[in-house]
Amino acid sequence: MKEQIAAIQTEALARISAAEDERMLEDARVAVLGKKGSLTLAAAGIKDVPKEEKAAVGQLLNAARTEITAALESKQLALREIADRAALAGIDPTLPGRPILTGALHPLTQIRDEAIRILRRMGFALADGPEIEDEFHCFDALNTPADHPARNEKDTFYFDSGKLLRTHTSSVQIRTMESATPPVRIIAPGSAYRRDEIDATHLSVFNQLEGLYVAEDVSLPDLKGTLEYFLRELFGTSTEVRFRPHFFPFTEPSFEIDVKLQVKGQAPRWIEVAGCGMVDPAVFDSINKGRKDDAFNPDKVTGFAFGMGLDRLAMIRWGIKDIRLLIENDVRFLKQFA
Repeated sequence: MKEQIAAIQTEALARISAAEDERMLEDARVAVLGKKGSLTLAAAGIKDVPKEEKAAVGQLLNAARTEITAALESKQLALREIADRAALAGIDPTLPGRPILTGALHPLTQIRDEAIRILRRMGFALADGPEIEDEFHCFDALNTPADHPARNEKDTFYFDSGKLLRTHTSSVQIRTMESATPPVRIIAPGSAYRRDEIDATHLSVFNQLEGLYVAEDVSLPDLKGTLEYFLRELFGTSTEVRFRPHFFPFTEPSFEIDVKLQVKGQAPRWIEVAGCGMVDPAVFDSINKGRKDDAFNPDKVTGFAFGMGLDRLAMIRWGIKDIRLLIENDVRFLKQFA
């Protein structure tokens, strides 16, 4: 038995030493130490060894197993070191590393998030609604007459079902008033769709942010103060803001809002950034009719609404001259905002 153990040990160490890769080394381990390995079978035969020799044979078995295991571990480390050197062959570790490019939020996402943060600080809550709308929520409830150009198929994307892709997020204002009672103070950022020819200032899909505040004694000064504060927080405290009378079917009086843009090397000029106005009582009457109550009685509550294009705000904020750059995903353009 002692001679058998010595022979197994010698053969195992020779096979381990000759292993050229980890697969050959594993085969050697299994052949000696596996369930049916030569040393394992020898250990199982110790029951047949005379009692007076069992201690000595046991010590030989343990010594052989220890030496073979140590040889396996040493050989495995050596093989891995050889493999690592081979993997690095031809590589100059002294060369500088390649920079890892980091991503960033899209400029539209940045301007949207900042606008939301400003308005949230002023007490506005986020609201959402479907992008596929019906004519009632998109037009009728907003006091838009049947012959209004926006309702024409040349201006709006209609489905065969009669539904349409919303032309503004004002429909979210209507849905909010249908389900809530005054006071209501919400903002609705989201996509809007119009059949515009795509050029440097127009897209058929664009991003809007609209707001609505309805409560008792909401006044025009409240509207003016809210939007002036918002625009100065967004573009800088020295930003000049002006309101020009305009017409929207769902507000009365209505205004367009301009900010004075100062571009280096050019004379200051006014640029339109938003539309707004006091909610027309006809809108409240339409809401009450649908709700079958008097929650938005125009004799008891008033409100203001506003809307702006986030794409346009981004163009003004960063001096982007072509709106198409915002949808082309050109890394050369986008990396400026990283």
